[in-house]
Amino acid sequence: MQALIDRFHTFLAVERNLSPHTCAAYLRDLAEFREFLAGYGPADAAALRQLDHLVLRRYLAELHKRNQRTSIARKLSALRTFFRYLVREGVLPGNPAEGMATPKRNRYLPRTLSVDEATALMERGHGTSVLALRDRAIYELLYSSGLRVSELTGLDIGGLDLRESLVRVLGKGRKERIVPVGRKALEALTAYLDARGGVSDDQPLFVNHRGGRLTPRSVQRHLKTHLLRAGVLKDISPHALRHSFATHLLDGGADLRAIQELLGHVSLSTTQRYTQVSVDQLMVVYDKAHPRSKKKS
Repeated sequence: MQALIDRFHTFLAVERNLSPHTCAAYLRDLAEFREFLAGYGPADAAALRQLDHLVLRRYLAELHKRNQRTSIARKLSALRTFFRYLVREGVLPGNPAEGMATPKRNRYLPRTLSVDEATALMERGHGTSVLALRDRAIYELLYSSGLRVSELTGLDIGGLDLRESLVRVLGKGRKERIVPVGRKALEALTAYLDARGGVSDDQPLFVNHRGGRLTPRSVQRHLKTHLLRAGVLKDISPHALRHSFATHLLDGGADLRAIQELLGHVSLSTTQRYTQVSVDQLMVVYDKAHPRSKKKS
């Protein structure tokens, strides 16, 4: 079975052109399923051909003991894709996971900063060193352009066009999109690059103190420090700046499909969750302001 998984990995990386992170997630899920099958006998092609809904339901029952529904849905999706590939390759006569119900996912509203909190993060708690200017440029760019932190840390200097106020981003599935960069973010990026000096287009845009490419984990760690310095008492991730970008655009009257394009979402339904955040905030304002809506204390 491992040989089939290895071939599937090549298919994902080469034909599907999926990112290394996505491929690794598929491989982890399939390795977990292979271990489950090994508990009942040899995990080989013959075992795969004997799979039926009963075995898969038993596997899902095991997953329910230690996973949230979102993780279970992802693992089932990985199996479906793997089996579909094996059918295409003639290894299986049919997809044993077809027709299996996907668990309904828990719906979580994105965590966001208010406009005042976002402003405080950008304008307070920074210094004039290269690293301080770098951190401010990071937060300005995340909030200005709605980038994922992996997209931000993957940027090279050549992907940034200061003259046209644009940044070229390689998103999920290695799909490229071009996103505008706001005035404040441009100012922060220019100050950082001027202080850094001696840069070329093929170098990483954001580097650590040793000159290596900055990692998402480092961005997360530095964000917590700067939030405390800015007096923002929220435990949030860099992804919250992307959520804040979308929510504040929507509150300002931006079209939902335009936000979808800026975020690089394939499905509009993914973007629509931000409408719920805006409605919730609107209801809070309404309950506080309208004399006939206030709840009795």
